[in-house]
Amino acid sequence: MPALVFSRWHLSTAPALLTWILLLSIGNGSAWKRGVPRLRLSYKDLLRSNSSRLLLGSGDGLAFQSFLVDETRAWLMVGAKNHIFLLHLDRPNEEPQKVFWPARKEQVERCRLAGKNAETECANFIRLLQPFNRSHVFACGTGSYQPICAFVQLGARAQEPGGSPMQLVANSVESGRGKCPFSPHEPFTGLLIDGELYSGTSSDFMGSSAAFFRTRVHKAAQNYIRTEQNQDHWLNEPVFISAYVIPDTHNAHDDKVYVFLRETALEAGQWERRRIHARVARICKNDVGGKRSLINRWSTFLKARLVCSIPGPKASETHFDQLEDVFLLRTRDPQSPLVFGLFTVSSGIFSGSAVCVYSMAAVRAAFSGPFAHKEGADYRWVEYKGRIPYPRPGTCPSETYDPLLHSTKDFPDDLISFMRNHQLMWGPVYPLGRKPILVRANVSYRLRQLLVDRVETESGHYDVLFLGTDEGKVLKVGLTGRRGQDSEEISLEEISVSKVPSPILDMQFSPKRQELFVSSTHGLVQLSLYRCELYGKDCTDCCLARDPYCTWDSKGCSPYRLTEKRRARCQDALKADPVSQCQDTTAGVTAAEEKLVFGVENNSTFLECLARSPQTAIRWLVLRSREAVLDEVRTGDRFSILEQGLLIRQLAREDAGVYQCQAVERSFSRPLTHYRLRVIGHEAMGAKRSKGAEEGGSHLSAMPMQLQYKGYPRTLGAPGTSLDEYCNALRHQERQRLKAWNPKWQQHSLESKKGRVRRHPDPLKPARAGLRLV
Repeated sequence: MPALVFSRWHLSTAPALLTWILLLSIGNGSAWKRGVPRLRLSYKDLLRSNSSRLLLGSGDGLAFQSFLVDETRAWLMVGAKNHIFLLHLDRPNEEPQKVFWPARKEQVERCRLAGKNAETECANFIRLLQPFNRSHVFACGTGSYQPICAFVQLGARAQEPGGSPMQLVANSVESGRGKCPFSPHEPFTGLLIDGELYSGTSSDFMGSSAAFFRTRVHKAAQNYIRTEQNQDHWLNEPVFISAYVIPDTHNAHDDKVYVFLRETALEAGQWERRRIHARVARICKNDVGGKRSLINRWSTFLKARLVCSIPGPKASETHFDQLEDVFLLRTRDPQSPLVFGLFTVSSGIFSGSAVCVYSMAAVRAAFSGPFAHKEGADYRWVEYKGRIPYPRPGTCPSETYDPLLHSTKDFPDDLISFMRNHQLMWGPVYPLGRKPILVRANVSYRLRQLLVDRVETESGHYDVLFLGTDEGKVLKVGLTGRRGQDSEEISLEEISVSKVPSPILDMQFSPKRQELFVSSTHGLVQLSLYRCELYGKDCTDCCLARDPYCTWDSKGCSPYRLTEKRRARCQDALKADPVSQCQDTTAGVTAAEEKLVFGVENNSTFLECLARSPQTAIRWLVLRSREAVLDEVRTGDRFSILEQGLLIRQLAREDAGVYQCQAVERSFSRPLTHYRLRVIGHEAMGAKRSKGAEEGGSHLSAMPMQLQYKGYPRTLGAPGTSLDEYCNALRHQERQRLKAWNPKWQQHSLESKKGRVRRHPDPLKPARAGLRLV
């Protein structure tokens, strides 16, 4: 009888939905201002900032999908449709070198006959660029659904102007099957190490059979090793994201290749319908397969689930399972990098994106834990309680663990037999702090690309995230504190990198040059990592921005350089306290001029005040005539604090006084505007209107006062409605009212109509009196 076991993988739907309801309720509150960027730049704003440059246009649907950056020699290689480009970053005015590498005509024709699109599929889309040595790059393309690979020789012009150009090595062209995908749209990963290519890709025309391969790239014997075919417990509809080599010990024979992917989880099917899980898998770099079994198959392949979730009530969790991108942040310890994962989730109820950070200690702990086991087709997945063979499955053959094991072919048969059916680990990998460091929910976009830069400053290091969206925007977010409970998110920039919104295809950056390279369907753009001068012209604004790339140097907000020794520098993204870091917090701030405003009793009055930054909170203080201290204005039935200012309904005489608008950010506040409000009694306005009606001979009685600002909050809150537009609408209503009530206006309208002369008489009407009809 099948075992009835309840696992930690089981999720309750109702508590998870409740978690999201709580999350969205937080998103509608003031705490969600953390997700509002300090700078929001449109494409025109980006061009005016002079911090970007279009490297390559999008003519002929080039589809820039692969990058290779060489910071030492300052060049950028770009893979596109039928072309490979080489750009010299220190010589921006020089025409880029290019290699034309199309697919064979007969293969293009076969591709079209198979029903593929002639423009977007039946061509050689370059998907892989990997450095082989200082003079050659290994490149692979789709070859119009017949993958091909070859070497590209850089030539002397990669070193200096005037040298020989880049060229394709014709006699190196070989089949790219198992190295590059057939489709230009299929995600895949490739990593070239010591002349061997590790690639996760499909191996057939239909893309239905995907595996993780290792093949040799130079004309040696084409031996290969791969994951087992047609075995769903090895890989089940995988989508490969990235791969990295990470050492486990000081012995190079213990090095492992870590692969990040997502797949359809077999273990989830016993409690729920089809579900995608994010995975981290690993294999030993010196794995050569088994001797009598698992021949040409990985004998050290293991995988574990990556969990990125928001904890909810009653031990429920809301999971982000769609792994989109991974970035490995190298640290001083090569064995302990940080793994940043970008995840998304989408359903009929909600959609969102999240970033989680994992330590290699947590990853290794999962692979050192228990295995998952399934006895048969009618059984459930359970924790394996049986005997584990020696050496432990997943161990690399080296003298670190057993000097007698020189190769995976020396593994005992019981170990190889165990590895045929036990790839999945029982315990998942949890992120630092057991929660995401960044969440974007209930927004119009989804995050697709992720890069992380560690910035060293005088007060410590800060991690800056660059996130590409499916709407052609790049988000810049800083992180302070440790990656646990005290981590804080600083939303810095939101930049539109293309004139027309289109998904970001790929991103690479050069920490040495402080530049970011972004590709979309509309071209390849080079961006600076900072735009310090746009934060403001005084020390306070520069300090409150909390951008690790920027500092105040007594003259302006400028890029931060750790090696430069300057006086009066303000640069502390953690504290960001202008009082202690700026010599004069009033510098550059003009004294707020007091404006005299009149209001009518029982009417409505609006006091305008606009914040300098979207992250700034507005606070209103009032000094009434009969009080001696400033009081904070509280919102209620009559007072409404809007983004554009303060609205007072049904003005009362006791509302007269001095109103001060303050900008508040963190613990720092400063005045923006002052208003002295005087209230005119309604009896004075009534007498004035009655007198005006008698002098004008009007037969109309005095109109009762109406609240003209009755619909102000609703109108002003509408998207795209500004204060000027609202005022224009009020003026139009006033003109219509005068037309209806003022007899002089009506008389003027009648006289203007009489004065019109008809140039062409109507033949159907009789002639005027005094004219004879013919």
